[in-house]
Amino acid sequence: MKLAKITKRAIMTTMKTHKKGYKALYLLIILSLLTPAFASASHSWGGYHWYRSINPLSLNLGDNVSSQWDAYLGEASSDWSVSEVIDTTVIKGGTTPRICSAKTGKVEICNASYGNNGWLGIATIWINGLHITKGTVKVNDTYFSKSYYNKPEWKRLVMCQEVGHIFGLSHQDENNYNTPLGSCMDYSSNPVPNQHPNAHDYEQLLSIYSHLDAVLGATSQQSLFGRYAAMNAGDLNVNDLQNEIKELRDQKISSMERKLGSGEKVVTFIYWADNSDN
Repeated sequence: MKLAKITKRAIMTTMKTHKKGYKALYLLIILSLLTPAFASASHSWGGYHWYRSINPLSLNLGDNVSSQWDAYLGEASSDWSVSEVIDTTVIKGGTTPRICSAKTGKVEICNASYGNNGWLGIATIWINGLHITKGTVKVNDTYFSKSYYNKPEWKRLVMCQEVGHIFGLSHQDENNYNTPLGSCMDYSSNPVPNQHPNAHDYEQLLSIYSHLDAVLGATSQQSLFGRYAAMNAGDLNVNDLQNEIKELRDQKISSMERKLGSGEKVVTFIYWADNSDN
């Protein structure tokens, strides 16, 4: 079979069966086969990235989701770990799904019926300078219990996209009615083609994480992460978050930023439900 006929998903599946040492080779194959038009567009989320002195970034995803979501969280972890600069591990969660409190140095993933508030999923990161210090993902069962959204392709797309935001990725496109890009970082009224990352997502991660942060001594590192832990005072509880999101709902603004002072802030990305389903 000719290389041009190999599907993106087949390549991704093949990659997952090999050791990380082969990932760069397969990524080069993908980038040479797939549409080159994506290569010129950046969808980095403000240049934000996790601090690390070596690649790949090892990041724990806390599982606070129900059994109905476990498979989709596992798939998202596996899909994003195809990247040679990202290595995620799903571990036991450390919060309650309704509150979904952030924990320094990791990501908490939650699902609950968060209300008829217009959003399918939200990803929130806490930032010091350009460094992401912690994050949360919430998927809203108020909508995923409805027949329109209670489908594997919608759950897979939204979970994949919200986890992607946690690494510092923004959307590739925010028009639901444009031709699907074959990326979970694409807004779409048709989720079927957009259930997994595509080549440009992996290329963007390579760009974001191509540099390494300085190696810190024990004292400096303790001071750095001590500051990160102090950011817990800036946590957004569910009610605070809902009130802020209400202000953005009518305009369908997909992100918001809250400054905490001293160069620290919280940024949230929102995946909106279609108007007909709010």
